[in-house]
Amino acid sequence: MNEKRAGFVGLGLMGGRMAVNLLKAGWTVTGWNRSTAALDDFAARGGIRAADVAALRDQPVIIFMLPDLSYIEDAARELLAGWAAEPPTPGTAVVVMSSVSPAAVKDFGARVAAVSRGNAVVVDAPVSGGTKGAEEGTLAIMAGAEERDFQRLLPLFNTMGGTVRRLGPLGSGSLAKACNQLIVGTTTAALAEAAELAERSGMDVAALYEVLGGGLAGSRVLDVVGPRLAAKDYEPTGPAKFMHKDLSFVLESAAAVDAAVPMASAGVELYAELKRQGLGDLDLAAVRQTIANLCDHQTAQTN
Repeated sequence: MNEKRAGFVGLGLMGGRMAVNLLKAGWTVTGWNRSTAALDDFAARGGIRAADVAALRDQPVIIFMLPDLSYIEDAARELLAGWAAEPPTPGTAVVVMSSVSPAAVKDFGARVAAVSRGNAVVVDAPVSGGTKGAEEGTLAIMAGAEERDFQRLLPLFNTMGGTVRRLGPLGSGSLAKACNQLIVGTTTAALAEAAELAERSGMDVAALYEVLGGGLAGSRVLDVVGPRLAAKDYEPTGPAKFMHKDLSFVLESAAAVDAAVPMASAGVELYAELKRQGLGDLDLAAVRQTIANLCDHQTAQTN
C-alpha cells in the first residue's frame, strides 16, 4: 500500500493489541470501539479516535475485529450508507479479521461491492494465536482475497502476523479458520477429558501433560492451553462461547460440500453444553469444568 494509514474497528482483547502493533510499525491508525476504556488506552498509545465508524470512510483500509459478522454489519451500516451516496476511493479495502461464516462473508463482500460501485473490496483474514500472538505480532493470518488485493495488504498483515498465507478467494480465510477451530476446539476438549479422567483416577494432571508433550500427543494446543487446563485457570483470554459459533461454521461449510465432520458435530454439542452451564464468558479451558459437571451429574444419577 502506498500509504501506511488504516482504520480499526474493535479494540478488544485481540484488536487492541493488533492495532498497537500497527502503530509500532509506523502506521497511522484511526480507531473506533464501542466502550470508551479501550479507546482511551488506544489513544494513549498514539492512536487517533474516530467519532464513529462512518468517519473512517476515507481510510484506504478498514479492519474489523468484532465478535461476528452481524456485529460488523451493524457497525458498518452508516459507513456503507455513506459509500452508497458517495463511493470511496477505488481500491479501498474492508478487512474482516474476525471469525465469521465463510458463506456469509462472501455475501457481505457482494453487498459492499454493490454499494461502493465496485470501489471497495472485502478481504477475510481471520487470525489464530490468541492474545499472546496478538501482543507479539506473531499471529497466523489466513486470508481470502484475490492475489492482487492480498499483495497490496501484505505489508499490513506482516505487522500483525508471523505466518501469513492467502488460501484462495473471499471466504477461504474464514474456512481455514473454521478448520483451525475444529482442531483447537476438539483437541482442547480431548485434553480436558483426559485431565478429568486422570485426576479422578488419582493421577497428577500436570505430570500427565508433561509426558504426553514428549510423545505423539504433544501439540501447540497442549503447550498453550494445557497449563490452564491443569491449573483449572479459566480467566478469559477469549470467551469460550465463541468456539460454539466457530464449530457451527464447520458444520455449515461441511453441509455445502457433503463432507462428514463427526468431530465437529460432537464439539458443537459439547460447547453448547458449556454455554448452557453458564461458562461461555470464561476461557476456552473452561471446557474442563463443563466435563467435570457432566461427570458429577452422571455420578449423581447412578447413586
